[in-house]
Amino acid sequence: MSSTMHMHGGIGESIKRKEDARFLRGKGNYLDDFVLPNMLHMAILRSPHAHARIKSVDTKAASAKPGVIAVVTGELMAQHKLAWMPTLSGDTQAVLATDKVRFQGQEVAAVIAETKYQAEDARDAIEIEYDILPAVTNPDGAKAPGAALIRDEKEGQKDNHIYHWESGDQATTQAAFAKAHKVVRLHTFYPRCHPAPLETCGCIADVNGVTGKATIYMTSQAPHAIRTVFALVTGLPEQQIRIISPDIGGGFGNKVPVYPGYVVATAASLLIGRPVKWVEDRSENLISTGFARDFHMTGDLAVDKNGKMLALRVHLDSDNGAFFSDAQPSKFKAGLFHIVTGSYDIPTAHVTADGYYTNKAPGGVAYRCSFRVTEASYLIERLVSNAAFELGMDQAEFRKWNFIQPEQFPYTSATGWVYDSGDYPKAMDVALKQLGYDDLKKDVEVRRKKGEVTGIGIASFTEVVGAGHGAEFDILGLRMFDSAELRVHPTGKALLRMGVKSQGQGHETTFAQIVAEELGIPAQDVLVEEGDTDTAPYGLGTYASRSTPVAGAATAMVSRQLREKARKLAAHLLEANEEDLVWERGKFYVKGSPEKSKTIQEAAFAAYTNLPEGMQAGLEGVHYYDPPNMTYPFGTYAVVVDVDKGTGQVKVKRMVAVDDCGVRINPMIVEGQIQGGLTEGFGIAFMELITFDNEGNCIGSNFMDYLLPTAWETPKFEIGQTVTPSPHHPLGAKGVGESATVGSPAAYVNAVIDALSPYGITNIDMPVTSDKVWAALRSKGVTE
Repeated sequence: MSSTMHMHGGIGESIKRKEDARFLRGKGNYLDDFVLPNMLHMAILRSPHAHARIKSVDTKAASAKPGVIAVVTGELMAQHKLAWMPTLSGDTQAVLATDKVRFQGQEVAAVIAETKYQAEDARDAIEIEYDILPAVTNPDGAKAPGAALIRDEKEGQKDNHIYHWESGDQATTQAAFAKAHKVVRLHTFYPRCHPAPLETCGCIADVNGVTGKATIYMTSQAPHAIRTVFALVTGLPEQQIRIISPDIGGGFGNKVPVYPGYVVATAASLLIGRPVKWVEDRSENLISTGFARDFHMTGDLAVDKNGKMLALRVHLDSDNGAFFSDAQPSKFKAGLFHIVTGSYDIPTAHVTADGYYTNKAPGGVAYRCSFRVTEASYLIERLVSNAAFELGMDQAEFRKWNFIQPEQFPYTSATGWVYDSGDYPKAMDVALKQLGYDDLKKDVEVRRKKGEVTGIGIASFTEVVGAGHGAEFDILGLRMFDSAELRVHPTGKALLRMGVKSQGQGHETTFAQIVAEELGIPAQDVLVEEGDTDTAPYGLGTYASRSTPVAGAATAMVSRQLREKARKLAAHLLEANEEDLVWERGKFYVKGSPEKSKTIQEAAFAAYTNLPEGMQAGLEGVHYYDPPNMTYPFGTYAVVVDVDKGTGQVKVKRMVAVDDCGVRINPMIVEGQIQGGLTEGFGIAFMELITFDNEGNCIGSNFMDYLLPTAWETPKFEIGQTVTPSPHHPLGAKGVGESATVGSPAAYVNAVIDALSPYGITNIDMPVTSDKVWAALRSKGVTE
């Protein structure tokens, strides 16, 4: 690496994260750090029941409590036409319940008081009389004859069914299955889990009674989209709404939706004329905000006598909770699940999906993945491993035999995706070599003969990220472009404003490195700002692994836009023709005379002081990037486990993760993202679970029940990579961070199944706990 490259901090350099200087010193600026003059506090009363009709609401005792300014009920919100709000999936959701409650933890009333503690005390004094109704807690219950109707307020809603959605070709798929030598079936459940960000959700609403300006500080991953939704819900003019997303302590999709607390706090500030602050506690976050997964999936894989895949047939039932409020593109009701053909050259496929209302919290979010891609990857990788077991083929060789080959790209999948680039065999080979696969297989056989339970699991995933091209991808009609506005000051320092919003991904460093690469302005001289809708260009935000593929591309494009103007300025300063100038990062020089040059800083100064006649002053621009296609990061993960026959405990001995995310802008940040994703995948595979009893009580509403992995449980990760650039992305980048959570759960579970397969055990649902493994072994007569 040259000293010039190191000085600029361009693409490919592992420079330290710029934002960490303030975070490590405790100088981050999070929502709870804000204290506004004359600020009030809000506490929300939530339903203890999953399904119950509200008979009466008595707020007299609460209103009489010290410090109480107002008690807000659904009836009061209805008087202002704010009892219901639109969801990101085009449904409606209750802000505060008026007729009945539809999940445990649903918002019923709110108290506004001088202090947080006064608000909470008064909240507990509100008396609600309920008439308890039968609860529906899964899709099977939702579609059962005589099931309680959850959304009885919706005109024309006769049952609990939300949508039916299909992808692929049913006729050709059926024909292929008719010719199959073998059909392998897997029914699996990807259970509900929760993003559980370190910082919970909250807001401070400050509506100025004189100007009418609503300034809302909010833990939002998508501030511009939230502003538009607020304008639609409240009727406030959009130019009078300012959303400020400060530093955010983790999001993982959980901070994309509009939550009722945001609307109630804003309405209260508008009516009272004082700022209102609301921050949920941990149990509120786990019990009521956007969940992930909860897909019941059945897959059938047709193969010929040589082990070639002929067709894939998949059906899923989606548990969407009480309101259909998934944060995903409008066109795709089950998200991007139809990427389920994965890395394989499957000639035909047919995917069907049905969504159902249940008495559970709403809001399926892209928890560290693109929209529902994790569920798709899990199903196909579990199914492919089971097919290899049933066919008696090595699981790695079976995959390689059916991979899409490098020369087939761009490749159109059976469900219509156009994969941009890939080299799946190479990623597999790198992972297997790093693992020592051939020697490990021999070791496994030796140990099994001694009665030990051990196994190797593989998952070769393809993710689809970077949503997306506006003709296909929108949320509530908002096209999913993203934006970058770049301003180079006279002294050559730069300000970059983005339409996305970091929650820990390192945007302030990564995007500055793109500018450094494209313009030669050192990364430390580029200030990156995000999260303020009054200053940032309009964008759809950060979630579903779209920041680098979309906003990163916008940054590259606007930088190139400014570079072309700088070329004209340099030509003017050098008294040369533009065509005679050569660009070398950071400067222009005259072809054949490198000593005749002007730096980007000199060109920037000229933009304000020494312009060619007729040129507009300044060196700034904005670019709204509409991606022509998605990007398709991929990889192979391999896991080795030991299982204790006596206790069922699973011990992960090795975890090798080989990712291909195209060009890596900051390799250190990328590796950190992968490490985090692998940890979350480990937690989902073995620990994390949100479940419900028959009455709809949420089990997993605190960190005693909802288990997150710590350094104690988390295994060591061995990281590898291949690099296959995206041909249509201006930087060749594909995006990363989500892939590790997408690919790793199947690898972990496949390792357990490989260990248990000699005993005839070929399926076990996540989380793979010791009691499940113990019971499975005992069911086959296996003892210590």
